[in-house]
Amino acid sequence: MTDRTVVSPVPGAGGLAPRPRRRRTSDLAKAFAPRNVADTILAGYLPILIALVIIVLPLAWMILSSFKPPGEIVTLSPTLLPQDPTLDNYSAVAARVPLLTVLGNSVVVTVVGAGIKVLLAVTTAYALVFIRVPGANLIFLGILVALMVPPEVSMLPNYLTVTALGGRNTLWGIILPGLGTAFGTFLLRQHFKALPKELFEAAELDGAGHGRKLFQIAVPVSVPAIATVALVTIVNEWNNFLWPLIIIDSPDKMTLPVGLNLLQSIESQTGSYGILMAGAVMVTVPVLIIFAALQRYVVAGLTQGAVK
Repeated sequence: MTDRTVVSPVPGAGGLAPRPRRRRTSDLAKAFAPRNVADTILAGYLPILIALVIIVLPLAWMILSSFKPPGEIVTLSPTLLPQDPTLDNYSAVAARVPLLTVLGNSVVVTVVGAGIKVLLAVTTAYALVFIRVPGANLIFLGILVALMVPPEVSMLPNYLTVTALGGRNTLWGIILPGLGTAFGTFLLRQHFKALPKELFEAAELDGAGHGRKLFQIAVPVSVPAIATVALVTIVNEWNNFLWPLIIIDSPDKMTLPVGLNLLQSIESQTGSYGILMAGAVMVTVPVLIIFAALQRYVVAGLTQGAVK
């Protein structure tokens, strides 16, 4: 391939004067070469397509099936879109489960539990970075160890402790054992260590204490990282199933995932799949809405500090 020179008219003192503008056609040829196109498809579009099929298609099928009557689900010729949309599946869920009660319990547990977790993560991470705490490295090592321990290991000790404190069949009994968040503390500690020290030195010269430095400097410049911790915590609290199932027996104290577990009695009935799909949508959609609202903060929070 050869280079071409394009002459464009430019007004000058004596009329139009040529101004050369070079364009390398070889670069364009390389971009559209068969090998580069194949690499782009295999390394870019194909993984995205596979991810969409694996993740989005089942989710879309679940949502659309929740509006289908039984005859459109249990059939030899299924269709993606409901032919006769109906809300009967959601009505059946509300008839079998005290929906408003369990939904309110989930909101309380999620808001209170996630709020305390985020506050503890922020303050603990700040203390580990900006306050000379004796044995801070050992404390951080303990946090790293806690990240590696599966939560099922602590189920029995937590159950015995909460029951002894009178927390069985109470909302605070659900919240109490999970108030510490090792992931949030770890992520925010690493983020705080990357903040410019000059900000806090200037605040000290102005007479600011740790409270002002935390809430007027560290928190405002760390909104993406804190939003990331908040989102992960909210999702975990909302979807928590095993611990509330163990500690709660009374239906009026159940959270939404546990309350919808009452639908398991209809799993073997023909035509019950629409009801189960409607229950799954009730658990999933609120989390999707929250994630959609905070996803830009999540990306920024996870990538902050990667490039200096």
